[in-house]
Amino acid sequence: MKGKSSVTRRDFLKGTAGLVVGAALGQALPGKGRAEEGATVVLVRNQDVVGPTGEVRSQVLRSMLDEGLKTLLGQKDSLKAWQSLFKKSDTVGIKSNAWRNLPTPPEMEEAIRQRLLDCGIAQEHIAVADRGVLDHPVFLKATALVNTRPVRTHHWAGVGTLIKNYIQFVRQPSDYHPNACADLGQIWTLPVVKGKTRLNVLVALTPQFYGRGASFFDKRYVWPYRGILVGIDPVAVDAVGAELLRLKRIAFFGEDKELDVTPLHIGQADKKYHLGVSDLGRIRIVKVGWMEDALV
Repeated sequence: MKGKSSVTRRDFLKGTAGLVVGAALGQALPGKGRAEEGATVVLVRNQDVVGPTGEVRSQVLRSMLDEGLKTLLGQKDSLKAWQSLFKKSDTVGIKSNAWRNLPTPPEMEEAIRQRLLDCGIAQEHIAVADRGVLDHPVFLKATALVNTRPVRTHHWAGVGTLIKNYIQFVRQPSDYHPNACADLGQIWTLPVVKGKTRLNVLVALTPQFYGRGASFFDKRYVWPYRGILVGIDPVAVDAVGAELLRLKRIAFFGEDKELDVTPLHIGQADKKYHLGVSDLGRIRIVKVGWMEDALV
């Protein structure tokens, strides 16, 4: 894959803007001696992954996914990286997102499915779904989950990211809408998903960085970022994804233009449900590939 790899440890809470996002995510300033509690998120970008008419180039995306996983796990071989997370005996549900305006690209779904097949997992033990997962036989028997969806703003949660993506694992998603969906992390403690998520991939090929109102979509607020964020910790990946959208709003509007709600659920997933690290000062971002206007 073309491009350089670099490692940055960004203190996102430095300065007034960082303090604002830190408060929004319910974060605390990083304390001394807490490095072991940090998390790693890999950002992979490739300027060729989205074509001139918006088509997603499958081979480029698959290469980006492999590079992200190798970098995250410190492996030189992509298959060994995948095999370090998944066994032949696993039954794997790939939790996708079907929102019509900005769904998980089918090219991403297929890239993940193919790598699971390469690990030796039987085809009948792999499924891709969004709605209906609670009645899907593969998801009900799943020993492992892969969580993937695009990053965008969201009317009820502030941002639509990985933590939010599991709302289809409850019968009444609207039960989790109050208080800016602050308790989405609770879903991750339910038996159907608890401890099963092996990999999180937040798709940032063409993110939506601003929106107002339910089901809002406007191409003016979508841009070809051409990236993906990969991590084991869903909270850390979401924190970086939310920060990416915030920084894009500042670049576009000249200010962090207000969303419908503040994305409280990311901080709550950390502080209340202990699902991962929301403190941007303790998240190490490893960058792979083309990084022009990377923002984060």
